[in-house]
Amino acid sequence: MSIETKLFFSGVFVFVPVGVIYALWSGGEAVGTTGLFLTGGLAAMIGGYLWLTARRIDPRPEDDPQAHIADAPGDQGFFSPWSWWPLPLAFSAFMIFFGAAVAWWVAFIGAALAAVSLVGLLFEHYRGRFAH
Repeated sequence: MSIETKLFFSGVFVFVPVGVIYALWSGGEAVGTTGLFLTGGLAAMIGGYLWLTARRIDPRPEDDPQAHIADAPGDQGFFSPWSWWPLPLAFSAFMIFFGAAVAWWVAFIGAALAAVSLVGLLFEHYRGRFAH
């Protein structure tokens, strides 16, 4: 069984008992209790899907505790360790969520900053010192 399956199935054993405790402690408050039980059900659905999928495919290197890093096939992607663009992108995401909670005009400013930050993140390797 893959580690992802174990992770999501363990979520069932966390969220459902916490939902029962929350229901008893809060006197049956509907929104939180329903949310916790639905979160446990969602974890069960994802864990079940991953379990069924893991039965149909060959074991992966991630599932073998004795596997080496070189056993994983192919390139896993390119990530630039010197990039500063994730920081303004995260700040703009914060502004969007903060604006949705407090004032919509802040969310619009955050969306504009997110667009600029996303373009900067995507195209940083096409210009300047690190151009391909």
